[in-house]
Amino acid sequence: SNLFRIKATLSIKMKTGQTFFVACVLSTARAFTPSGKSSFLGRHVAARSPTASVDGRLKMDTESYVDAKALESLEQIFRVQRDAVSIAPKIEEAAATVSKTLEEAEAEHGMPWTSSISPKYEGDELLYMPFWNWHMSFMKENLTGLRIVPCSNGDTDFSYNENTQKQARMVNLCLTSNECRKIRLTYYDAGDNTQVYNAVFYPDPKYNLPVLGIDLLAFNRKKYLTIVDFQPLHEDEKDHAMKFENCLKPIKDKYNSLKGRMSSKFYDETKFFSQEMLFARFEDELVVSRDLFPAFQSYVQTHLDMIRETTAEPENAAYILGRQKAYDTYSAERDPATGLFAAMFGNDWAQDFVHDFLFSMSERKEGATFPAMPPMGGPPQPTAAVGGAHVPKQQQKQQQGAAFARKR
Repeated sequence: SNLFRIKATLSIKMKTGQTFFVACVLSTARAFTPSGKSSFLGRHVAARSPTASVDGRLKMDTESYVDAKALESLEQIFRVQRDAVSIAPKIEEAAATVSKTLEEAEAEHGMPWTSSISPKYEGDELLYMPFWNWHMSFMKENLTGLRIVPCSNGDTDFSYNENTQKQARMVNLCLTSNECRKIRLTYYDAGDNTQVYNAVFYPDPKYNLPVLGIDLLAFNRKKYLTIVDFQPLHEDEKDHAMKFENCLKPIKDKYNSLKGRMSSKFYDETKFFSQEMLFARFEDELVVSRDLFPAFQSYVQTHLDMIRETTAEPENAAYILGRQKAYDTYSAERDPATGLFAAMFGNDWAQDFVHDFLFSMSERKEGATFPAMPPMGGPPQPTAAVGGAHVPKQQQKQQQGAAFARKR
């Protein structure tokens, strides 16, 4: 039959993952059987018999009547089949990654970590792990359509990296949901030397809303840097779908310890930062559990509430996506924490990590270098005290653990 000849000519090999191609070819081949209804063939195919052509070459029944559109369709099928064979392993790998549950992705690298990579770390729990754990629970309970996205640029898997010699490690998760185009979370553990928790929530671009940015750093268990903010996409707040600083002010007003001003050495606080940013440099670790943790929870909840209350504007999504790209480019060029990653994992890896994962829509500039970590100076901070008495380090940790337990 004509169908048999077509199948023989195409020499289709049944391989795993190519069933879709076979079905496509068979469907196309049926269009070549004699019928006046075929859109590929001349109108009078049914009247022609399967004989040799005038030049003596044997042809399939309808070969002389296959028009340019039909040939183009067959060529496209061949290209699809060839490409499918080459990318099938990558597709299967990506599908396996995407199908992971949040719990599976989190546990893949041992998260949540219950101890530090450094045996000298003081404390039963990593400093910012309560933030990670609460965030995991919050997302699972409140976000719809939550799913894992591979932490990869196609060549490098950014989900985990470590430097055993310097006793440092980092884990990353990337997710998406109906509310947020991209959610990324990073935990960096280098013992008492450095603890970092970083998270960014990009609203779906159909919502003209700010990005939620969280950056918590601790150095030598003596100096702490905190940034939590609704990072605006526009210089004027009123250009967003709704005003948001009035929602943040009552939260910020509760915590005098989080009302600092950032240095202009790395950022222009009028670009991609709000007036109600939580910013602080401090030396009292109790601030982390007493003030920062509840303030962080309130900002995260308020950001989601804002998304839920905003009317989607899909017609403006392309423009908002462009503003998110501008945010990524600005941040990639100025984020001082990225110098830390270069020092630990190498400049090439860090460049890819910053531009292909942290700020994956950023425009990369050749020869760009990372800024150094900001100085952690400033006026001396008062020591933790109760009733004016100095509180020993161990007692501080006990108080901090109790504060976290009350707020979870």
